[in-house]
Amino acid sequence: MILTHETASRKLKRMALEVSEKNFDKNELVLIGISDNGFFIAQKIVQFLKETYSGNVELIQLYLDKKRPEKISLSKEYDFNDKCILLIDDVANSGKTMLYALKPLLNEFPSQIQTMALVERTHKKFPIAIDYVGLSVSTTRQENIVVQVADGEIQGALIDQ
Repeated sequence: MILTHETASRKLKRMALEVSEKNFDKNELVLIGISDNGFFIAQKIVQFLKETYSGNVELIQLYLDKKRPEKISLSKEYDFNDKCILLIDDVANSGKTMLYALKPLLNEFPSQIQTMALVERTHKKFPIAIDYVGLSVSTTRQENIVVQVADGEIQGALIDQ
């Protein structure tokens, strides 16, 4: 186990505070949580943002097959033009999922796109930098990070071999 429920919760609260501090001058943030676990994390971030962020927060779920991300859909239509977007996933491995998750935004003109992951691995193959990281972990390529979620709560994270 690399993260317990308590530690994950503290890290999410800290990341939400960082988001609030970095975006204090924006009237609106659009959080896009990558299904499934990224969306649960996004929901928690929204809860924590209510404590410190005074702007409007919009929450959208993004659906894609992480192995073959050809088809990407959003839980609702939204005008992303001139909006600050925060793209959220549970684990950032190679950067592939985050890169493909940007696809629905390519025909729009957001003012800024930021990224967040509860756990970041150091094996980037795609040019994606994570702006807000809960825990950065060096692993072998054969090891996987699994974030455990039950009843909408982050239970923790572990290395699965």
